Amino acid sequence: MIYGAGSAGIWLAAWRAQNNETQVLGFIDDDERLKKHWIQNFKVLGTRSAIVKLRKKHGGLTVLLAMPTISQTDKKSILTYLEDKAVNVRTLPSMDDLVSGRFKVSDLLAVDIDDLLGRESVVPNAALLSAAITDKNVLVTGAGGSIGSELCRQILSLKPKTLVLFDHSEYNLYQIDKELERHCAAIDCGVDIKAILGSVVNEARVRDVLEAFSIHTIYHGAAYKHVPLVEYNVCEGVSTNFFGTYFVAKAALDFNVENFVLVSTDKAVRPTNVMGASKRMAELVVQGLAQRVSENNSGSRVKTHFTMVRFGNVLGSSGSVIPLFQKQIESGGPVTVTHPDITRFFMTIPEAAQLVIQAGSMGLGGDVFVLDMGEPVKISDLAKKMIHLSGYVVEGVEINTNTNTNTNTNTNTNTNTNTITIDYTGLRDGEKLYEELLIGDNVQGTAHPKIMTADEVSYPWPEMERILKQFQMALSERDSHKVRECLKQYVVGFTPQCANEDLMAEPVRVKPMKPLTSIESRVKK
Repeated sequence: MIYGAGSAGIWLAAWRAQNNETQVLGFIDDDERLKKHWIQNFKVLGTRSAIVKLRKKHGGLTVLLAMPTISQTDKKSILTYLEDKAVNVRTLPSMDDLVSGRFKVSDLLAVDIDDLLGRESVVPNAALLSAAITDKNVLVTGAGGSIGSELCRQILSLKPKTLVLFDHSEYNLYQIDKELERHCAAIDCGVDIKAILGSVVNEARVRDVLEAFSIHTIYHGAAYKHVPLVEYNVCEGVSTNFFGTYFVAKAALDFNVENFVLVSTDKAVRPTNVMGASKRMAELVVQGLAQRVSENNSGSRVKTHFTMVRFGNVLGSSGSVIPLFQKQIESGGPVTVTHPDITRFFMTIPEAAQLVIQAGSMGLGGDVFVLDMGEPVKISDLAKKMIHLSGYVVEGVEINTNTNTNTNTNTNTNTNTNTITIDYTGLRDGEKLYEELLIGDNVQGTAHPKIMTADEVSYPWPEMERILKQFQMALSERDSHKVRECLKQYVVGFTPQCANEDLMAEPVRVKPMKPLTSIESRVKK
């Protein structure tokens, strides 16, 4: 059944009519005036209220949404209505793909989870997008990651002079490098793309890159982000997330980089895990350096603008639950959720990257920007929506068989509908039920409707230097217990959800290394 009797629906009906795999029953359209009309040999069967009756009559039913231009709010309304009808919902690609002829059989897509959230996009501020990028040399650390790669795509379209991709994963770096090269060649963008292998904890490598390419702007996205894995590898997580940030930010200051933007996370707020605590330490060291700049900046130097942008989960990222749910549904379940009450903020990767770029151009120094993530989403509800809109029923949940659109009281289970179980597995190490975006209550709006600024406490630079030395000593001894104690001492609100789960903790003992030397002493040598 095709939902939408407009031009896209008519095109889809003609295309599907030539396909012997399925039978097109007709159109559904919410315009009452079209009911019982015939359009290119297909009848308009009624409004959405006819779906339940048709499903009961025909059994398995797929609804093809053919309304690519409607608003997110309207699309969410339709999907919400379809959730408990046990129909398989598929959507068309964009109108651009239809017009260009790029549409293929495989392009009848599963419902985009962003459609379920109903977030309306905001037209970006062109001046903010280009301010720190156009005609400049730009470095993205973690360029092969979910956010890093999308930052690279959007930065490329803004025509920097040079785009430097920095990543420690050879495969991820290769993938994004080749993708950008193909795109650049297709549009003749003229951007010089450089793919550099390296780790942010390799201080010398970072400094060499900044010097070699005369970097103007840095988007620092390199980090370990998987909560349980960092819990099992405490020292590596803190070394990369905290000291990696320090090495890149301090090098930015030393080489007169104009803009440094830290990609942070909501898990840095009152963290219950090492990953979140290490990202809060990353924020604190950037805040400390920003304070140092404001106090000691001389007129002869470029003033580095340090900015932090904090947001929640992104849909489709490497650590997102969405791809996992999709695979579990395709295999018939069960779908695994850690806790019935767990909630998370969600945003699409393109929207997050676009807002990071704009926020990075707004900073005056030491700013903590918070993206408007909308309302938190209950993960169990999200799982149920995905199951229902794939044509299944959650075991123990009834489906709607009432044709009256004004009430949903008459429901029963249909034995012809396949069911999928949701299994609750328990919170993972370091995981908490809900995330927050603000440490305090002092938040203000900005010129952008989806970007807020938070005024949060930080350590003065002399104190931050002392803290760095304390962490350096704990890391040089590879003592995860000491590292966790340091985090508990200096990250306000850090309440570990679990004991030390580091896989290299006692009883394994290793010989201590020499303490890490500071950047200043290495430069002198």
